Amino acid sequence: MQRIARKDAMNYEFNKALPPSIKVDEHEEFIVETEDALSGKVRSEKDLPIAETFGELLTSNPVKTNPVTNPIYVNGAEPGDVLAVEIVDIIPDKQGVTCIIPGIGPLKDSHTWAAGRGPSTHIIKHLPGPSGTTSDGTGVLNDRITWKLQPFIGTIATMPEREIRASVTGQGTWGGNIDVRDVCKGNIVYLPCAHKGGLLCVGDVHGSQGDTEFTGLANETRSELRLKCSVIKQKTIPFVRIETPDSIIQLNCYRPLEDGVKQAIFWLMEWLVEDYNMDRAEAYIHMTANPDVRVNVYQMVAIGEINYTAGVEFPKKYLK
Repeated sequence: MQRIARKDAMNYEFNKALPPSIKVDEHEEFIVETEDALSGKVRSEKDLPIAETFGELLTSNPVKTNPVTNPIYVNGAEPGDVLAVEIVDIIPDKQGVTCIIPGIGPLKDSHTWAAGRGPSTHIIKHLPGPSGTTSDGTGVLNDRITWKLQPFIGTIATMPEREIRASVTGQGTWGGNIDVRDVCKGNIVYLPCAHKGGLLCVGDVHGSQGDTEFTGLANETRSELRLKCSVIKQKTIPFVRIETPDSIIQLNCYRPLEDGVKQAIFWLMEWLVEDYNMDRAEAYIHMTANPDVRVNVYQMVAIGEINYTAGVEFPKKYLK
């Protein structure tokens, strides 16, 4: 089985000109070892998010946070196709980290919540679950608080048509740093292809995350991914889509959030009409009357160029 080693998954650009990490056939399973979003610089609570620790992370151009793979070339993918990425498994490292970084986050200048100004580092231990791995493990915040890990891929993209984007701020119809907790084991992510081979990049795994990722960092962790891809020929989608065993989800990244949600709803309605032959009036009524139609606010981090990520989820039980 082909494997991308962690040392070879330290790219910080969405750039179609980069040489491929590997070339894979459709349905060929492969492994990716990822580094955490802080490039492995913070491994203990003594490693504070300050200049002495971060060093060149924030002063480089592009900034050296949010490392991803070089493009993964999928044989058979062509411009105008859709790349379907099946997430077979996500195994987080034995620990994750979250930080409060001075000058970043909604409490960066608060005096009422002075502890929210940082700097501070919190290590979250990852214990194995029933599978014997951390894929279904437990996160340990302290001696009182634990929760079930829900690992997912924070950054997933096919290379954009023209622009070179930094991996930490780049978002678009092709994906990017979207931090969607439903990009997880057992689900399929649909990405539009602008180039031959699809040119898939992945990285930035989170062991767990609350809705919105409010502080700007979640449970950031190294990981091992098991993935496989297939190609849907000559298929057009307006933005990244996700299929779970029980639902379909239309994503959008935009500010203001309400406009992004509205557009995602319109795109979902078109998806229901075009792929599932739903009547247009029925699709519209579902959006307002069906209590099982949900809007998920995955990422709402007000940092730099990052847009907010929302998804509208529709249960498969209502599909024909």
